[in-house]
Amino acid sequence: MGPGLNAVPARGASMLLDVLWIFLRLGVTSFGGPVAHLGYFRAEFVERRKWLDEVAYSDIIALCQFLPGPASSQVGIIIGMTRAGLPGALAAWFGFTMPSALALIAFAYGLGHLGDISHLAWLHGLKIVAVAVVAQAVWGMALRLCPDRERITLAVAAALLALAVPSAAGQIGAIAAGGIIGWRCLPGEDKVEITPLAVPVRVFPAIACLVLFAVLLLGLPLVATVTSDRAIEFISNFYRSGSLVFGGGHVVLPLLQQAVVPSGWISNDAFLAGYGAAQAVPGPLFTFAAYLGAAMTPAPNGWTGGLICLAAIYLPSFLLLMGVLPFWDGLRRRGAVQAALKGVNASVVGILLAALYSPVWTSAIFTKVDFGLGLGAFLLLVFWGMPSWLVVIFGACGATALAMVS
Repeated sequence: MGPGLNAVPARGASMLLDVLWIFLRLGVTSFGGPVAHLGYFRAEFVERRKWLDEVAYSDIIALCQFLPGPASSQVGIIIGMTRAGLPGALAAWFGFTMPSALALIAFAYGLGHLGDISHLAWLHGLKIVAVAVVAQAVWGMALRLCPDRERITLAVAAALLALAVPSAAGQIGAIAAGGIIGWRCLPGEDKVEITPLAVPVRVFPAIACLVLFAVLLLGLPLVATVTSDRAIEFISNFYRSGSLVFGGGHVVLPLLQQAVVPSGWISNDAFLAGYGAAQAVPGPLFTFAAYLGAAMTPAPNGWTGGLICLAAIYLPSFLLLMGVLPFWDGLRRRGAVQAALKGVNASVVGILLAALYSPVWTSAIFTKVDFGLGLGAFLLLVFWGMPSWLVVIFGACGATALAMVS
């Protein structure tokens, strides 16, 4: 950890601005949900900029799959942190999150006249591009993380389990089983030469972050009950949702609905309208919390409520990452952990493969025309090396043009 601690101050403001700008660009172009985001990140930071090698990136994904919260946002936070320290983590989160958060707060202020947006051709084109992006991610990760028949078999088994049990339990079970199988059956060796993650957090502050995470999870509901303060009640509900959800943005929906609809803070129709709008914007789905904070009837609402709820649902991720990363960087170099990670990473490929089918493929590919457009996007991404943002434009324009002539 020493080299990382010395390197962070030397990177300076230019490195921080670099992180902010790149993640801001990703925040306005990364359509398709958390699995697609991992594909965008890999293309940007592993293949193009080489900020991370494939092993480090896959290890980061494996860690974030274990932790509750938005996995793709957590991966981005870690990438920003390893590049520019704690300010880099905040810059990565801000850049990737704020475009969709601001769009959803604006929607809460009165853009509801758009009505049902699910039928729009350009939106359908973005979903088709997401299929190509996820397929590219699965393709690239499978080539590197499943180089033998044992790990390919493990990936397929994980995909079947994730499809058979389409919940966080299925994903966590597949990852845990992959780790155990890797530990017992796949060869591992101490890799002292593995590239360390530049984590600017020491052990004592890390433990303090884990303690604070637990204290807030248990204490906020008590404080909200005692004080009857509406803002603390909001923070408590959204903090709990961010702390307990496994499996990404779609899984947080029932937790948030239970937190805000039965209490009368927002109607179920308004809740579902905002969730539909969240599907149409790029970036993480957890920014749906910003819409809810802005649209809920009790104060604080509007811009203040939106930003409060957004910060509350993401705070658990920051505390968990700060608390776990210093220990993770040491563990991932051990031979037994390396063997387990081989199995975990193969399982992650399988989970991505399952997600490629459902919900990504099943929500986008309905006709032969859809398949052709998705195949063209995959060709441009994988074999022509076209930037993902340009393929996004291609998908939106192509779907619109095809809808006009059909």
